[in-house]
Amino acid sequence: QVQLVESGGGLVQAGGSLRLSCAGSGRTFNTYIMGWFRRAPGKERELVACITAGGSTNYGDSVKGRFTISRDNAKNAVYLQMNSLKAEDTAVYYCAADVPSGRSWGQGTQVTVSS
Repeated sequence: QVQLVESGGGLVQAGGSLRLSCAGSGRTFNTYIMGWFRRAPGKERELVACITAGGSTNYGDSVKGRFTISRDNAKNAVYLQMNSLKAEDTAVYYCAADVPSGRSWGQGTQVTVSS
């Protein structure tokens, strides 16, 4: 298991930006596929973005061109830069790590975009 702690959520106006951070534990953090997921009220949890150990990225269709995932293995951290935010981006955002024993989750951070 790996411990994950998200930060950076908050309230922002539509069109604004936020940067989420996820701090992880463990000496093998750099080997994990890391991802950001979100769950909006009344909706299923969905993939926002993921990044492999080698830095390859993948994005959900609704955020392509607006969000950027990155990682800093020296700091055991993953980031999600969110630009051009929309009201429909309002959700709880979760950091996740694919580790040998399964998937570990952070506690989530609330992002609210006002229109």
